[in-house]
Amino acid sequence: MDFNSLTETHKLNNGVEIPIIGFGTWQTPDGQVAEESVLAALNSGYRHIDTAAAYGNEESVGAAIKKSGINRHELFVTTKLWNSDHGYQNTKKAIDTSLEKLGLDYLDLYLIHWPNPAAMRDNWVELNAESWQAMEEAVQAGKIRAIGVSNFRKHHLDELLKTAEIKPVVNQNYLNPSDMQEDLVKYNDSLGILNEAYSPLGTGGLLSNEVVNGIAEKYGKSPAQILIRWSLNHNFLPLPKSVHPDYIKANADVFDFDIEPEDMKKLDGLHGAAKIANDPDKVDF
Repeated sequence: MDFNSLTETHKLNNGVEIPIIGFGTWQTPDGQVAEESVLAALNSGYRHIDTAAAYGNEESVGAAIKKSGINRHELFVTTKLWNSDHGYQNTKKAIDTSLEKLGLDYLDLYLIHWPNPAAMRDNWVELNAESWQAMEEAVQAGKIRAIGVSNFRKHHLDELLKTAEIKPVVNQNYLNPSDMQEDLVKYNDSLGILNEAYSPLGTGGLLSNEVVNGIAEKYGKSPAQILIRWSLNHNFLPLPKSVHPDYIKANADVFDFDIEPEDMKKLDGLHGAAKIANDPDKVDF
């Protein structure tokens, strides 16, 4: 894909624009670490921040946004509904709690984090439908600009779409050369749902991979930069995370080169080189 800067956007199926790379905050501890890393990302030019209730760092993310002094309308902020909050009333409450913790008047994107939590195996379909209804109402109320899902497979999407009035704008999944989830990606594409890629570096597991390092050497780039560019070339929206200012900056510096088709093929061939995606119907949380 022909992307040239961090401020470029994808247009979601509801017309909202989303910056093509997001800054991920999974496993970033609340407090100083989260606040400083988000601030470093904003200072490096990121305008899209991805957090979640489950990450436990929404307050620090909010503090960094406030401290940055960047106009709210220039930012794109995503957070997510945690497993224990599925259902209509719980979701309404969870949305307000996230807004309060982040110190924001509205969210740009709100996702159902997992489709089938361990405690809800018997009634996940009904609970997702209820949560979605609460999310749709929050869109009508101006609290959220766009709604989507995360870790949903085809059957989860199919069930949701039976009752949904608003179609999900994104499906955020574990996507990197170690697990490209091709069938799911194609299905999302066919529905006009953008593929967001969490753990684009394979939770760090691909950074020491020989193939990745060989290609990085060829282009004079870091392994992380190669993997983020690979993600962009597949039309995924990568969400790299780091707590080190130098890496945060470098991870956004992926627009002065492209990866040749033969090297893309080599990277595409790395299935299983790091971990593969968790099966959402079998997770124990």
